[in-house]
Amino acid sequence: MKKLSIRNIYRTLKMFWYRKKFGLKNVDTTFYMGGKGVISQDLVAMPYVFIGANCIIPPKVTIGKYTMFAANVSILGGDHIFDNPERPIIFSGRPSMPKTTIGEDVWVGANACIMAGLVIGDGAIVAAGSIVTKNIEPYSIYGGNPAKLIRMRFNEEEIALHQKMLLNTNIDVNFTENKKH
Repeated sequence: MKKLSIRNIYRTLKMFWYRKKFGLKNVDTTFYMGGKGVISQDLVAMPYVFIGANCIIPPKVTIGKYTMFAANVSILGGDHIFDNPERPIIFSGRPSMPKTTIGEDVWVGANACIMAGLVIGDGAIVAAGSIVTKNIEPYSIYGGNPAKLIRMRFNEEEIALHQKMLLNTNIDVNFTENKKH
């Protein structure tokens, strides 16, 4: 029991340091990072969001509660203006970054790339290594390059149960046991 409380103190201090270091004022106190990354100060992260090591998160990103990003996930786009024939790309400037919304209880696998300005719906899963170029519907599992629908995560009855669970503000956070409903 003592090890667990020392671990919790360490994690709390570590995340306090990361929030200060990155200037993250719009993230919940339960927000957790698994390592260094490049994260915009205006990130909005709801309770229990996990961001893995080496993730790249640009401005105008909102992440819903219980969402996980594995290592090396990038949200990219709005990088350069390339359609001006009178200027080299390097000197053409950048358009404004569009808003990106990641829903609640989303899982994004390692090395996935999400284009800025998209919406990933609640309960969706993005497979490792995927390149997401279009919005992803809630409760769908996408993978590949470009990412395509693999299958649905839940059936209609399970979706209703999951939506009810997301409304619950008193969820058991004991993740050491695999509890079936």
